[in-house]
Amino acid sequence: MLCGCQETPEPEQTPSSSNDTTVNATTAPASNNTLTAAEQSAGWKLLFDGSTKNGWHVYNNKSDGAAWVIADGALHLNTKEKKDGKIAGGGDIITSEEYDNYHLSLEWKLDTGGNSGIIFYVNEDAKYENTYFTGLEMQVLDNERHKDAQINKHRAADLYDLVSSSPETVKPAGEWNKAEIISNNGVLEFRLNDTKVLSTTLWDDNWKKMVAGSKFKQWPDFGTYKSGKIALQDHGDPVWYRNIKIRKL
Repeated sequence: MLCGCQETPEPEQTPSSSNDTTVNATTAPASNNTLTAAEQSAGWKLLFDGSTKNGWHVYNNKSDGAAWVIADGALHLNTKEKKDGKIAGGGDIITSEEYDNYHLSLEWKLDTGGNSGIIFYVNEDAKYENTYFTGLEMQVLDNERHKDAQINKHRAADLYDLVSSSPETVKPAGEWNKAEIISNNGVLEFRLNDTKVLSTTLWDDNWKKMVAGSKFKQWPDFGTYKSGKIALQDHGDPVWYRNIKIRKL
């Protein structure tokens, strides 16, 4: 990806090696973009209602966001209409609200050869041209067909360009994947399809060294914010997101 790339229900707990924060299938909503009573009781909130884009806008209002459409209960990037080589009404779509410690859960699927990303701890400010100038990214990728899959730390569920994920649990293009990002007081955990695939610590000396050795070193504020918005990336490929929910920790 070219950088940042431009290249359910036991009570929930904070992330650790022994605590499972996944929304289990036993408590999964009966229909998409809804919450069970148990999830509501546990503090989960929907970020996408399945029928509107309420609570979302394009980063820095660079466009009207018309390319992000609601299709079959999913937030879908329609890439068919282009203007000057770019998707008309495109751009990374971002939450209106900021979050610090939280458990984010959503589902995504890609078209064949697709590329996107979930970017978080984004600081929205005119001085930052793109979401990835400040935000970290959980890679969304077709590992079988996209060329980025040949690059270490650029595969699906990697902390893009910083930490590789393992084991590999991503499903083929066209199938839904459940992704989770759990960040609590500097402890970051990724899950993909109900499997823990990555854990690291943010903002300590080792983190600073990793950033200094990555492509993000050119942006001095990258990975420094401890609160920020959540973005879904327009990387020029069709992508779908649904069941986007969050629980503050």
